[in-house]
Parts: sequence; C-alpha cells; structure tokens
Amino acid sequence: MPENKTDQLQFSNSAYVQELCGPQGRNLETIHQQAGVQIESRGGSITLTAKDQGDLELARSSLLQLYALIESGYKVYPEDVEAALRILRQDIKADLKRIFKKEVFVVSSKKTIAPRSSTQRAYLQSIKEKDLVFGIGPAGTGKTYLAVAVAISYLMQRVVKRIILARPAVEAGEKLGFLPGDMLEKVNPYLRPLYDALHDMLEFNKVQELLESGMIEVAPLAFMRGRTLNESFIILDEAQNTTPEQMKMFLTRMGLGSKAVITGDITQVDLPGAAVSGLIQSRDVLKGEEGIKFIYFNEHDVIRHSLVARIIKAYERFDQARSEKKEKGGKPGHEE
Repeated sequence: MPENKTDQLQFSNSAYVQELCGPQGRNLETIHQQAGVQIESRGGSITLTAKDQGDLELARSSLLQLYALIESGYKVYPEDVEAALRILRQDIKADLKRIFKKEVFVVSSKKTIAPRSSTQRAYLQSIKEKDLVFGIGPAGTGKTYLAVAVAISYLMQRVVKRIILARPAVEAGEKLGFLPGDMLEKVNPYLRPLYDALHDMLEFNKVQELLESGMIEVAPLAFMRGRTLNESFIILDEAQNTTPEQMKMFLTRMGLGSKAVITGDITQVDLPGAAVSGLIQSRDVLKGEEGIKFIYFNEHDVIRHSLVARIIKAYERFDQARSEKKEKGGKPGHEE
C-alpha cells in the first residue's frame, strides 16, 4: 500500500492565513472535499497529506495562489476557492492572480465580476470582439449572468444606448391562457431570471429608473417582431426554446452599432412535440460565418453551488444509461 505524501506550507501573516482558511475553516474543508487532501492548520503553517501526488499539487497550488491573492488585497470568498480548484484541475499552471484580478470586469459601483473558468474567459473576450455570440451549455455556467454584466457595463460607458433582454415564453406544463392577469402579467414569470440578474448588479432604484426610461427593456421574444434595434445590447435567453422562425426573426433585429448574445441549453428543450429548436439549427446554419462566435460550456464551468455540477453530471450519466438500454431493446424510463 503506497505511503501518504505530505507537504508543509509556511505563511508569514497569520491574519491572511485565517482569511485563507475561511469562516470556521470552510475554505479548507472545500479543498479537503474536492481535492481529497487532509489539511491541518496551525498558526502560520498548513500541513497537507494525500495519497495521490496530483491531489497534493492541486491543494498546494490553490492554497499558495489564494494566499498571494489575499496579500495583494483581493477578498477571497468561498466561491473563489471552488473556482480556483476548478481552474487548476484543468490547468495546474494557471495563474489565478491574472484570472481573478487582472481580468476583473467592472459592471457598476455595486458589482465587479471576473471569469471563473477558461470558458468564461473566452466567452467574455468573444463578447468584446464579436457582434454576435452564442453561449451554449448547462445551467449555472454564467452564460446569461455574464452577458447581462457586460451589457450593463457597456450601457454605463455609453457604448450602447439601451439593453434589450428577451426570452421565449414557452408553456412548460401550464397554459398561459389559464394564468391570471393581462399578457404582460402572464409572461412576467418567464422573465424573472433576467430581472434577478439586473437587481444583483444595480441598485433597485437604478434598475427601476432604467426600466421606466426604456434604456433597459425586458420582454418576451414575440415583442421583438418588426423592430430594428440600433446601438443596443440584445440578449436572448433560453434560446433552445425558440423555433427556427423565431431565431431568424431575432437575429435579423440587429441594427447598426448593436451586439447580440444568445444563450441556451440544448439539453433542456421545452418545445412541444417534435418541433425543431432554433438554437440547435443555428449551429449548422451559422457555423463558420465571420463575426459570429459559438462558446460551449460544460459542467466544469458551473459556478453555482458545488452540488449543481454533480447533479448535471448525474443526469448525463442517467440519460446515457437510458439511451444505451433503449438501443439494446429495453424499456426506457424507470431504472432498476
């Protein structure tokens, strides 16, 4: 049986070490759980013990780089620790200081953001460089959130004159006609995630002011028909639930000086029957077109609760097993 490998890290500032450990040692516990390394902290010393050298290197690099970030004045939060482990697991030589500090994106006085994965970094860069970007991937990867952040930043810098946030109002198990209220009240629940993103980045009164002035518009996709949107930052969320006709309609709304970001998860199509998803079709139609970029996210880019990534992976395994069983002639559905 292989012997455990150990490493001892010495730090000069005990206050920084305390911040590195996190409240009630939460940060160290995260590293322990995700890297499989035993961690003991005493004063300015942290001792690591692991069976695998790779796990030891992952924990060592994350602790040293996070400490350096704290030294530089960066406030490390628990989600930063999870992001650091995710980034270093993909590339152990990654420079967290460059990713977390030098690539910070100032959204407003209330909010700054930084990419938490190489895919997020490529996504933000593509939005800056291209006029039309597709962000495709599972829930929790920051596709819509980052797009809204860039849009607000551009609006505050007067790069664009307004923001248009749109979503298809697809009936997923509940008919709109049976919901109370007028049409706007009926579709408002579908648009709530976009409002949530706005309120996370701007003060409540500022959001209301921008909405009332028309500088920010949140609307169902159907409201885009017949319009030409100049000098606008346009975001289409949940685009997997558009039909090909709706997608074409949306794409042709772009006017002079506008940018558009389209986000969606092609594994979560809620269109009725055998209807074709406009997002899925657009990959084939627009592939290779100049000025357009497709960015693909996966479970490694999930920035919500650490359980979300595992839930996504579990469903992928379940779907794969069910597909394999169906191919072999078994009945899909309930798994023994």
